[in-house]
Order: sequence, then structure tokens, then C-alpha cells
Amino acid sequence: MGHISFGSRRQVLLAATLVAAALSLTACGGNKNVRGDAPGMPQAGMNDQGQGQGMGSGRDIDVRGLEGIPAEDRHLFTDPNNPLSTRTVYFDLDSSAIPSRFSQAIQAHGQYLANHPNVNLRLEGNTDERGTREYNVALGERRADSVKQAVVLSGASAGQVTTISYGEERPAVLGQDAESLNKNRRVDFIYTNN
Repeated sequence: MGHISFGSRRQVLLAATLVAAALSLTACGGNKNVRGDAPGMPQAGMNDQGQGQGMGSGRDIDVRGLEGIPAEDRHLFTDPNNPLSTRTVYFDLDSSAIPSRFSQAIQAHGQYLANHPNVNLRLEGNTDERGTREYNVALGERRADSVKQAVVLSGASAGQVTTISYGEERPAVLGQDAESLNKNRRVDFIYTNN
């Protein structure tokens, strides 16, 4: 019976992940996915200053992560002119400092949560693939915690907001070019039902 070395296992896991990603992209049909359809780091419908680009921008708004938002409020999160449509904060390399261009969006999310005490938010910290797994998990956690602190300071209750770090394990974009790495250094806002 043959043994698979650690390096071989990692290669097999990487290959399986790539095949799964390719299959899921194929299953999605022709719909645009904001994670990867635009250059740079902005969230769907937002320019690099975190401001809405308007309906004529030709970009779709990502509706994943809105399961915990009441149906009558979802339009607030899909209107590219509303700061609530920014549901990803991007970070500089090796940093958990929130860029100032996301201040308006973070304040809007904090105020929304303050006005809706039954709504919960999960902040998912992510990194690019550089660094060790342990370092990246810790950096993703620091990023999620810094966004949580800002959201709470903007009015949300600390009990409404949870954090988790995925480190490098959930890239928004596959690739090692600067654009891909930039899109993977992020915290995603996921509104949950619990």
C-alpha cells in the first residue's frame, strides 16, 4: 500500500479545490460575480473611494450574505448609491487598519444594526496566500476584529456582531497577481438569520 507525502497531499487538495471552483463557476451560468469581474479592489457598485457608481455602471451587486436582512430592507443593500451596498472592506498588505474610504459604509452598517436589534452580522476576515497559515488566520482575525470595533462604535451592539477568520482558505479570486492578492485581503459582511 503506497503512502502519499504531505507535499503530494497538498497538491491533490489544491487540484481538487481548483476542479470544484471550476465546476461551481460553470454551474453559475452567465451571471456576473462581483468577486473577480472588475479590476482593483472596490466592492460591487463602488469605486475605489467607496462611493456608489450608480445604476449605469453595468455591474451587478452581490446579494450573498443578505439572508438575515428582512426582505423589505434588501433594496438598501443592493442599491449601489447606498453605502450599505459596500459589504467588503479591503486592506493593505499585512495590515488590519481600515482604510478611510470605507468609513461611510462601516458607519451605515453600524447605524442599520442599531436600528434593527434583531439583525445579526458575521464579519469574515480573509488574507491573501502569502505568509504561514497561522499568521494568516491571526491577521484575518485582527482584520475582522478591527471592523467589528468600528461597527460597534457606529452604533451596533457587540452581541449582534460575530467574527471569524478564514485566513487564506477562502480566496475571492484565484491568482497570484497583484489584483488578485488585493481582492483577497478583505473582511466580508454576512448578515445571518441567527
